[in-house]
Amino acid sequence: MAVQAIEEPRTFRLRRRGRSSRVTAHTWIARQWVLWSRMLTPLRPLDAPRGRATVWDASWPLRRQPTSVRQARRLVTGQVAHWGLGHLADTAELLVSETVTNALRHTRGPLRLNLRLCGSRLLCEVEDTEPAGPVRCDVDLDAEGGRGTELLDLLADAWGSARTATGKTIWFELRDGGTGRGEPVG
Repeated sequence: MAVQAIEEPRTFRLRRRGRSSRVTAHTWIARQWVLWSRMLTPLRPLDAPRGRATVWDASWPLRRQPTSVRQARRLVTGQVAHWGLGHLADTAELLVSETVTNALRHTRGPLRLNLRLCGSRLLCEVEDTEPAGPVRCDVDLDAEGGRGTELLDLLADAWGSARTATGKTIWFELRDGGTGRGEPVG
């Protein structure tokens, strides 16, 4: 194997806005390393706190425990009441309970519950680490499960699934019955 001699750093000429400057190879490599390392850093895990929360945005990591369904219901009813949309609480509570239960039953890894109020729409999201979307199935009348998508069809104004960099998000939307945006209480 041949040994190569280490050369002095090369100098590059860069043109920016009509000015030329000399940049050594070490500086250029360091700058490229920083740019690539930002792109290749791992995404924030679902169990980490979410950034950029606003008055109309709420997010909570959920543990992989059966008690997380109860916790999600309480978080949703409390937040919806805080936003002055108590009339949507029962529907939101039922649908969040269903989506969190399905995420616990059919996925692995951490979960996150997100709520967002956009104008007169309440958007609820459950994020997980499984890329496969929900599957519709025909169920018997006496079956104990399998009606989650039917509940979403009946009660949500819109719902869907979107793939994310960490897995997928199941979301549903409830529209405020024309009363406009709620106001935070307190």
